[in-house]
Amino acid sequence: MLTVPYYRGWFDLYVYYGTLDDWLWHGGHIYDYLLPGTPYGFTYPPFAALCMLPMALVPRPVAVGVAFALNTAASAYILRRLVPGWPPVVVVCLFVMLEPVRDTFSFGQVNLLLLALVLTDLRPHRLSGVGIGLAAAVKLTPVLFIGSLLLARRWRAAATATGVAVAATAGAWLLAPGPSRRYWTGALWDTGRIGDAAYVSNQSLRGMVARLGDPGGGWLWPLLVLAVLAVWAYRSHRLDGQDGQDDQLTAFALTGAAACLVSPVTWVHHLVWLLPALVLARSVVAYLVLCSSVVWLWRYDSSGVTGFLGSNAYMWLTLWLLVSTRHVLRPVEWAHARRPHTHDAGLP
Repeated sequence: MLTVPYYRGWFDLYVYYGTLDDWLWHGGHIYDYLLPGTPYGFTYPPFAALCMLPMALVPRPVAVGVAFALNTAASAYILRRLVPGWPPVVVVCLFVMLEPVRDTFSFGQVNLLLLALVLTDLRPHRLSGVGIGLAAAVKLTPVLFIGSLLLARRWRAAATATGVAVAATAGAWLLAPGPSRRYWTGALWDTGRIGDAAYVSNQSLRGMVARLGDPGGGWLWPLLVLAVLAVWAYRSHRLDGQDGQDDQLTAFALTGAAACLVSPVTWVHHLVWLLPALVLARSVVAYLVLCSSVVWLWRYDSSGVTGFLGSNAYMWLTLWLLVSTRHVLRPVEWAHARRPHTHDAGLP
């Protein structure tokens, strides 16, 4: 951890805390507040603000501690779902060195919590879709996982996820009509509130196009988005469903990679959505790249061929994961596959 080049100082958590404190106690407006000395404010839907509202009832250091504890709990759940049976100490050490994980903790971000919600729907169960629906109501990126459910023909789960997301959004509109109207009719479409699309931390397709000199994306960005969605839909549809949960894990891995690519803004800490694909890839090189913070070498100048390749390193990695990710047997599954099936041989 001593090698980490940037400590984020709970920046995003302070934006959330300041916004909610101003809204609850000082009569401010959610989408007017800016963290003092910065141009950054709250960018999530009103439902997210309502979920975070309890933090305005406690001192800021307590809010930091609670956020850290929630991210720790979410991490434990994610690792249990993605790498069961691995030595916990080894897994945790590998996990915390990933730059998206470090940044999520250090910013006080919500990405790990949302990934944990999505992974609750990995295996079909009576309430399948609720986790994805709640995550989609908090942030727009997980909406693509509803599409993953549709491609997997999990109709009931997809309907549940859609219903939960719509109900949560409608409930937020009833409880906070002013902020909801402001967000859905204005703030959502004002991409300047999120930050500079060309900033090197934006590892989406649009970020790559913006660093080429077209901040608006032009015609190239929509074409690239359509191409990525086509690859994602084709590869997800090709999963035959014979492996059950493992096929669904592959579908979720493909969806996480596609969501990072097509989103207008994918900051480095958003790349926790690549964790399922990274687990399936079993690639040491991919892991080391995502630990390296290499894109920051081109923070101030991404010109030239080297800048084009290096400043988009995480985007190239995401694209590779999208086109190459497939299900591979875990060690326990290899052992099971190589073990004789006594019932097939007619033995007791």
